[in-house]
Amino acid sequence: MENGKIRVAITHGDTNGIGYEVIFKAFAEPAMLELCTPIIYGSPKVAAYHRNALGIQANFTIINSAEDAHEGKLNLLPTFDEEVKVELGSPSKEAGAASLKALERAVEDYKQGLFDVLVTAPINKNNIQCDGFNFCGHTEYLEERLGEGNKSLMILLNDIMRVALVTTHLPIRDVAQAITKDLIVEKATIFYNSLKRDFRLANPRIAVLALNPHAGDDGLLGTEEQEVIIPAIKELSDKGVYAFGPFAADGFFGSGSYDSFDGVLAMYHDQGLAPFKALDRGEGVNFTAGLPVVRTSPDHGTAYEIAGKNVADESSFRQAVYLAIDVYRNRASYDEPFANPLEKLYHERRDDSEKTRFNVPKAKAKDSDKS
Repeated sequence: MENGKIRVAITHGDTNGIGYEVIFKAFAEPAMLELCTPIIYGSPKVAAYHRNALGIQANFTIINSAEDAHEGKLNLLPTFDEEVKVELGSPSKEAGAASLKALERAVEDYKQGLFDVLVTAPINKNNIQCDGFNFCGHTEYLEERLGEGNKSLMILLNDIMRVALVTTHLPIRDVAQAITKDLIVEKATIFYNSLKRDFRLANPRIAVLALNPHAGDDGLLGTEEQEVIIPAIKELSDKGVYAFGPFAADGFFGSGSYDSFDGVLAMYHDQGLAPFKALDRGEGVNFTAGLPVVRTSPDHGTAYEIAGKNVADESSFRQAVYLAIDVYRNRASYDEPFANPLEKLYHERRDDSEKTRFNVPKAKAKDSDKS
């Protein structure tokens, strides 16, 4: 915000999962409330139920509009009036509907400019499905609702690496057909621009993974590398994007080659996220690049198996808040030099003979120059 602290909207996610637990634990630290103004989009009754079930101290202030959010407090904005039955650890359509209502209200408030960044607690992708939500997850939904025609890119990151995905939530049987040269170029370009603007890297280097084992082994194990991925890398290089590869995924991660790059572009979900989460220290963040809205999320799911047991680790959620604030500030810093471009000194015009020439501003003659 131009005045005051950055406003962080937080959707409560699946009401039977660990969303409220990680939110409460993260903002139990006074420093978090000094850093930003949080606004939970959810339900006071559901929040109170979680607080009591966990047996923790978690104070929140109920507000009627995001405009009324108080600095220095954990604000909670009710997004529905009806009762919601909370069954900790059990998936339900009711919980999915509650998560969608919070998300929908947050989307509408963002359009009104009522907050700066969005952090989403985990949802159950199956339970949230309905007439108003026919998407594979938050990323696809937000691209449709807030993308303004821009394409999104899923990036998982921690202090070790940044991994982006060419395809996201697709069955493995559909992956090879979905991967095209144009799609790789599109996703890599979004990645490159995000690394420059969102992370302030001057000349980011991107490693592009192969699709097949051993990078196709010269066509023996698949031709996608030769026919699709290598041509995409060449086109990216011609456009000034520092892309390298394709690298066989097992050797790339096994040798620690990711240390030599600013980002890794994986062809499909588990190719990138399995090694990422294996090497993660519990502080990974899911970032949706390419969209006007800054959106982050913890890199874990609803964790039904530990919901209500007061053992969930809030580190990933806290890092998601940190990252959202950092990206928001980085974008402002990156965009600032372009906000007020200098007026052009030269103006193109055509004279009577239709020849093109330029007006050059004339210096005012000095008295000594006059004859």
